[in-house]
Amino acid sequence: MPKTKPYVRLTQPLIRDAGVLRPANWEEALDFTARGLGSVVDKLGGQWFGLFSCSKATNEMNFVAQKFARVVMGSNNIDSCNRT
Repeated sequence: MPKTKPYVRLTQPLIRDAGVLRPANWEEALDFTARGLGSVVDKLGGQWFGLFSCSKATNEMNFVAQKFARVVMGSNNIDSCNRT
């Protein structure tokens, strides 16, 4: 039986810079993510963004997620495993 690798716990965010992951602080990582999501909306429009939520999340969390998709990202592409 092959040996499995132990799990490695991330202790800080990582940002891919020139193809290499490097450590970052939370503020830098969140700014990087916001710029990336914003660039998709700027280039392609909000309909290129989609969000999938989980039935195990609270109603409040799903509400915030759909508000984020609709108001911030400008997308109605929202789905959930609740309807299956």
